[in-house]
Amino acid sequence: MTVRTTFLRAGAAGLTVLAAAAASVGASASFDAERHGTHAGDERGHGHGKGHGHGHGYGKDRARNVIFIQGDGMGLSTRELIRIATEGKDGQLAMDTLEYAGWTATDSVDPDDAVTDSAAGATAFSTGVRTFNGGVGVDADGNPVTTLLERAKRSGKATGLVSTAQVTDASPAAFGAHVVDRYDQSEIARQYLEDSRPDVLLGGGEDFWYPAGDPGAWPDNPAEDPTEESKGTEGNLVERAQELGYTHVSDAEGLAAADGDRLLGLFANEEMFQQANEGEGDVYSPEVPLVDMAAAALEVVSQDRDGFFLFLEEEAIDEFAHRSNATRTIEAGQALEATVALALDFQKKHRDTLVLVVGDHATGGVAIENVDDEDESGAGATAEDGPFPVPGTDLEFTVDWTTGGHTGEATPITAQGPGARGLGGAQLNTDVHDAVLRAMFPRGRR
Repeated sequence: MTVRTTFLRAGAAGLTVLAAAAASVGASASFDAERHGTHAGDERGHGHGKGHGHGHGYGKDRARNVIFIQGDGMGLSTRELIRIATEGKDGQLAMDTLEYAGWTATDSVDPDDAVTDSAAGATAFSTGVRTFNGGVGVDADGNPVTTLLERAKRSGKATGLVSTAQVTDASPAAFGAHVVDRYDQSEIARQYLEDSRPDVLLGGGEDFWYPAGDPGAWPDNPAEDPTEESKGTEGNLVERAQELGYTHVSDAEGLAAADGDRLLGLFANEEMFQQANEGEGDVYSPEVPLVDMAAAALEVVSQDRDGFFLFLEEEAIDEFAHRSNATRTIEAGQALEATVALALDFQKKHRDTLVLVVGDHATGGVAIENVDDEDESGAGATAEDGPFPVPGTDLEFTVDWTTGGHTGEATPITAQGPGARGLGGAQLNTDVHDAVLRAMFPRGRR
């Protein structure tokens, strides 16, 4: 099945398992299956073996495929905000139906900060090692540490990184690059192409792939954010990607028509949305919704007979929480929810797939409250937001923000598929890495 076929199917059918959430983001896809019930060796260039076979020595406890889904900045309170705003008091999100559930501590080992950032949080997930804030794929001394994606690639699996942030942002970068400064994004892009070589790279951040003065497909200094302009430091990396066999696309039409075994999609100058305070230029309308990028990525990586490792991230949950913007935080959460439903739909036909949904840290200090005219609303980062309707009722609620930054609360994790049992209960974020690694390589082939 080609990427084009996926998009045609998305337009025709939509996700039956999540019609409401899929409609909210205007996109969907189906792999013709129903959801589970719930309890709670080569470094290839671009040639993949074809076929969806379920054999190849994979037992019931071995994950041939891994779909690692992250809501950036999504703590438990944020996940509940998304649930209540989307499904109401008695409803359940698709991301809450997975068979095993738990929570992760998020502490980094930063010498100056008690609370983690996305770089350290994602590095713990990707390597099993805690590091300093800003460090990507390195240990506390700045030494590179092998990631889950790199181990998957070395074992012959297809790999992919998808995000509504820059595809070179901290979280995806932690799975495919090694730098001591998360903002060295052109170097991250170079390492993707020359070292870790993911088969699929989809997201924003075109500005870091082209040198200054070469705007690429997305114009420099756009009206919605005049500060955005090409700023790459490693030459024309799009041309380099094409030389290495990547099909390059820059819009939804191009992605729908794309074919081939390696795919680079850059769909914005920076993030695929405009983060701002509510009513001050905030826009969540990605050129390609996360669920469609995920569907396109799955079409490519699922062709590999050895399986795949795919990282999917919704960045806007974090960015809009930084802006105390509950309206857009909910909207981004619903986009993540539709993507989770897509992954679960895929997993029902590919039982050797491990699906997990995590948050790297919490952002904003979300408090969900009754409407109260006498409640102190605060201002700025601690502003009261709302009211918002509770679906299926006449009730409303408000959201209080306690900070414009990250918080140290534990984040929820749900998982389903081979190895998911090891992801239930209380754990460190580094334990998530260890459980996924055991699921992919239960006999130690790493």
